[in-house]
Amino acid sequence: MIDVSVVIVNYNQFSLLDNCLNSIVKHTQEINYEIIVVDNNSSEGDVSKITSKYQKVKLIQNKTNNRFSLANNQGIELALGKYVLLLNNDTLFIENTILIMKEEIEKYNEPVLIGCKLLNSDYSHQPSVVDFDTIGNLVGEYYFLAKVLPKVRFLNKYFLSLTSEDKQCEVDVVKGAFMFGRKADFINQNMLDVNFFFYNEENDYCFRFKLSGGKVIYSPNTSIIHLGGGSSNEMYGWFVIKNLSLSKIKFFQKHFKGIKFLVAVFIHYSGYLIRVPIYLLGGIFTLKVNLIRKAYYYFRTIFLYPKNIMIN
Repeated sequence: MIDVSVVIVNYNQFSLLDNCLNSIVKHTQEINYEIIVVDNNSSEGDVSKITSKYQKVKLIQNKTNNRFSLANNQGIELALGKYVLLLNNDTLFIENTILIMKEEIEKYNEPVLIGCKLLNSDYSHQPSVVDFDTIGNLVGEYYFLAKVLPKVRFLNKYFLSLTSEDKQCEVDVVKGAFMFGRKADFINQNMLDVNFFFYNEENDYCFRFKLSGGKVIYSPNTSIIHLGGGSSNEMYGWFVIKNLSLSKIKFFQKHFKGIKFLVAVFIHYSGYLIRVPIYLLGGIFTLKVNLIRKAYYYFRTIFLYPKNIMIN
């Protein structure tokens, strides 16, 4: 009997995957689990050389890049566990988190999705939850007001991360690096929406989950390290900026209506537009090519709009 199925989507990044799998095996005890690695046609080597080192790992090797959401769905469908953990490959376990999460979710009889505390590599706090998009927090995000006024709740979608680090509470969204729930609930919600190629899958899933009566819970009772969010010097490439923009618009298409939709789209594109001179001038004055490149990417994104209207 499998209690928990851990689903990890991978594309290249074999070193991260190896470290992630090793940390799971090292720290997971007193529970029956399996790990399902879904590799999205990695091009830098043979992923089986990594997964074959671990007895509890099942490997799905896609012949194409099936995007993050569809690959996760493949893992969910194959899972034998009553519970499923969707986990990023850039995470590290530091304690028996899977057992703790299983004991946590069994306290609830209703549909529930749980996220744990995320830490940076230096064990400092990393934002682990986020509010759903509103006109207020979109203004705060796109016009940098949340950075200037971080304690103003309606401008800051990460406000709960400032106040609830050590308090268990119901939230809007738990970060997609760690999402723990019942397999039956994932199936009942039609799993992740494959219209999202990369980014905002968890926002959409949590929105649908809560809309159907489920609860999304942040639990500080266990922590993992999430390497992806730990660097303040991250260099955003074209892939990241483009897909962040497209996924955000798709979320608006799916969940916003009328004037709210139009205002949200305007804020999005005007926010990207003001980033062009900011990063361009910043790059020129500091002689940092990555900032100039970033300005160019934001400029290109202004002319992109997703063709597929979200209707589900």
